[in-house]
Amino acid sequence: MNLRSAWDGWVDSAVRPRVAIVRFLPVAGSRIIGAIVAANLVAGALPVAFVVATSVVIGRVPAAVDGGLGSPAWDSLVLAFVLAALAFLASQALAPVLVALNAALRRRVDGHLRDQIFELTARTTSIAPLEDAEVLDELAETSRQFDNDWHTPGQAAGGMLALVARYSSLVAFCALLSASASWWSGPVVLGATMVFRYGNRGGLRKYSRVWRTVMPASRSYDYLRELAMGEVAAKETRVFGLDDWLGGRYTDTHWKVFGPVAAARRRIYSYPYLGYTAFGVLVASVVVVDTGLAAASGEISLTALALALQATTAAIALGGYYPEADTGSQFGMRAVEALTRLRERIENYEATERAIARPVRTDVDVTRLPSTSLRLADVAFAYPGSERVVLDGLELEIPAGRSTAIVGVNGAGKTTLVKLLTRLYEPIRGAILADGVDIAELDPVAWRRQVSVIFQDFVRLELSAADNIALGAVHAPRDEDALWEAARRAGIAEALEDLPAGLDTPLARAYEGGIDLSGGQWQRIAIARSLYAVAHGARVLVLDEPTSALDVRAEVAFFDRFVELTRGVTSILVSHRFSSVRRADHVVVIEHGKVVEQGSHAELTAADGTYARLFRLQAERFAQGLDAEGEHPDYADPDAVVDLAEVAE
Repeated sequence: MNLRSAWDGWVDSAVRPRVAIVRFLPVAGSRIIGAIVAANLVAGALPVAFVVATSVVIGRVPAAVDGGLGSPAWDSLVLAFVLAALAFLASQALAPVLVALNAALRRRVDGHLRDQIFELTARTTSIAPLEDAEVLDELAETSRQFDNDWHTPGQAAGGMLALVARYSSLVAFCALLSASASWWSGPVVLGATMVFRYGNRGGLRKYSRVWRTVMPASRSYDYLRELAMGEVAAKETRVFGLDDWLGGRYTDTHWKVFGPVAAARRRIYSYPYLGYTAFGVLVASVVVVDTGLAAASGEISLTALALALQATTAAIALGGYYPEADTGSQFGMRAVEALTRLRERIENYEATERAIARPVRTDVDVTRLPSTSLRLADVAFAYPGSERVVLDGLELEIPAGRSTAIVGVNGAGKTTLVKLLTRLYEPIRGAILADGVDIAELDPVAWRRQVSVIFQDFVRLELSAADNIALGAVHAPRDEDALWEAARRAGIAEALEDLPAGLDTPLARAYEGGIDLSGGQWQRIAIARSLYAVAHGARVLVLDEPTSALDVRAEVAFFDRFVELTRGVTSILVSHRFSSVRRADHVVVIEHGKVVEQGSHAELTAADGTYARLFRLQAERFAQGLDAEGEHPDYADPDAVVDLAEVAE
């Protein structure tokens, strides 16, 4: 490695992170920064004053002993002792003040950076960055410190300002050393201290960088810990007896994370640390011996000897490792570095989006779209990093104000289609047109307010029932009547009325007064959320497997009311249950990323193609299942599955 590359490496690892931290300091405000700097200057001066005063005390002891109580020498000794005590007490009193000021600094800086992380992860139109492993690694490293509220960027900012006290003390001690002993002793001790400091601080910097190499394993480690201690897998863990297995995996992953870290710590700190320590001790010994010889020969006084010895040991100690300040600063800077890399990766995604983006049209009233149709024209899509084409030249016309069912086997591209309609991804070819207007030319926020979606993996929010429903139209003022109406239409109102606090009941047992819902009830909450959005202006309702958690009777009841629920709305029902889509006005069959059939239920069953074959297969399997119990005869009619469901009701 040449000097240039070594210099660049040091700048990248040591200088730029500090510059990044300094740039965040104004967030704390000039008053807090000024108060911390002033307090640190005082904190740096007080140990120097204490050393000077105690050295004077030591130097005046012989004269005070000779003069006795009440003599001028004794009074001078007492005065020096009082000054030393005051310096010590002042430093102790200043410590909690600095803690409070640094806490205020940390809260402001960390709060600002938390806002930046939130803004970064939410500002892309696409959700592709949040499915990128490298982005998730940077996000994990950035947020880890915030989650623990330890070693945060705010703490790094406070640690850097704390160096004002330490380095001002160091310079003062070395100046006193030169003044009280040999002129060269101060610069020599200063140089040795900085070398000692470089060994300690540089070692910590190298050690902290090891964590980046184990971040993927670290994410797995965190996941396994949550899995072992959380409620998500608690049932399966006990039922399947996974305690030992999970403990073993957790231990293995632990060593994948901390094994390399421990090895790096030994490599970085063992021999180098001993070498730097030996160097510091050697230099200090040379200075101490020289000072002792000077005192023995009468060249310097007892006060100067005490001052030189204390200044030497205090200066060398300042080159050591400061656990709280150094660790917090280093890992806080690592979080800022990860934030910088996260920003760069997000900006790369944004640049890609801008490259394919079109100017937002202002001549279109988005709130009226679609009034005629939604059309997918030659739409093709493949997920980033994958060569498999999910949709390939898809052509589809979805009439506005009517219900369209999209069916197909798992992996056919149905849910992907939903993501494209909501602009969570953009097609790699083709366009999605609302009344002839490419939705890529519309403001994504305005367009998404037109689309209400019940995702197959809908979110279960640990909030009140009211919040869970009202977040379907967060842009609109809260309307309690509309909340109850959406709950009634979704078939969950009666259950909500029985809750302890009605709509205000938290839907999580982890909170006081909270309750949990069954899977089917949660799905009804999700349906109510989308219906609430429709009540506040959404014109497209997308239902992605909306009844997967409902029982047979509830599913039949839902689809019996499907036409009523979606009247006047452009509804898109995504399902692999062919029996559920018969009430839709239009049925589309997707296979291998293309539309292979479309028409009404009657037309498709009469055509005896893919739809009819799969519909008959599901009907026969259902009928055979019931017949095996001896409850119903065999049905040859493919519509029998619906009849059987109605019998079950």
